[in-house]
Amino acid sequence: MPESHASTELRLRRGEPRDLDVITSFNRAMALETEGRRLQDERSLAGVRRLLAEPALGFYLVAERAGEVVGSLMVTYEWSDWRDGLFWWIQSVYVRPEARRQGVFRALYAHVSSLALADPGVCGLRLYVERENVRAQATYESLGMHRTHYHVYEAERPGASFFD
Repeated sequence: MPESHASTELRLRRGEPRDLDVITSFNRAMALETEGRRLQDERSLAGVRRLLAEPALGFYLVAERAGEVVGSLMVTYEWSDWRDGLFWWIQSVYVRPEARRQGVFRALYAHVSSLALADPGVCGLRLYVERENVRAQATYESLGMHRTHYHVYEAERPGASFFD
């Protein structure tokens, strides 16, 4: 994977163990900002640590500017038997507030897209977004993504508590 991407002063790279704290802090900030939820400190740290240690689960991309991580996203995998390929799910998108509207996510998305296009086993990209996050939806649509006809349902493990 190339270490950088042609974008003004941004360096894009895969997340590494040294990014554990910043990615975890981004996840906490994003959960609070978008859903009003406080992630449990130890559980959220363990979740990022595990993905960094187990590439079969996915990977992080980070964007650095002047040596500081200003944005990140996570990619996880979903097998599609209909397409005989993997969808890459873009998740945990976060850009520091002071770096927003400066092309950070656009650069991260372009990089993920190029990686996906280079891998014949990837059949597409997907992400989910909060219904009220109109700004993010407009951004995704401007990048060529479109809303699907699916709704997302979930059932959490009974008795589990993931939020403070």
